[in-house]
Amino acid sequence: MTLSYGELKKGMPIALDGEPYAVVDYERTKMQQRAPVMRIRFRSLRTGRIVDRTFNGFDVKFTVADVERRKAEYIYQDGELYYFMDNETFEQFPLNVDQISDSLPYLIEQTAVDLVLYQDEPISIEIPLNVDLKVTDTDPGFKGDTATGGSKPATVETGLVVQVPLFIDVGETIRIDTRTGEYAGRV
Repeated sequence: MTLSYGELKKGMPIALDGEPYAVVDYERTKMQQRAPVMRIRFRSLRTGRIVDRTFNGFDVKFTVADVERRKAEYIYQDGELYYFMDNETFEQFPLNVDQISDSLPYLIEQTAVDLVLYQDEPISIEIPLNVDLKVTDTDPGFKGDTATGGSKPATVETGLVVQVPLFIDVGETIRIDTRTGEYAGRV
């Protein structure tokens, strides 16, 4: 299926040079008596790398990538491979560290994810916007440390260090925004 520039949407999977990309952002400029110039920012679904491309002309067409998303669950790690199980077929898919490196700080066993498949081959995962992780190490917060509500570093069960409010203690479960890696609330 081919698309013109007017049919593009953010997040849409597009095949460029035989690789799947997702549209991150796009803009079109047109000067008098010239062909329009389209600047499109893509994110590689295999590596997560951002690519900027420029297209000229009136008849630019894009091919929709054959990308499928399935609900899956992270089950275990074996060396460099991380195994995910499809929730419907119970089929297991291994992914290596390079394919999921951005998601590792938020991944614990039984985390629900979207498994991204390109031509029936798993290429990456998409994690939820928020994950709940347990605090394993943090300094105690004392009353009167600050007048405006300060923060302190806390280490969660995956090893990720986030800034949390002073009232958070070891053993509490906190919510973390996976887009920014910041504290989003107490659970």
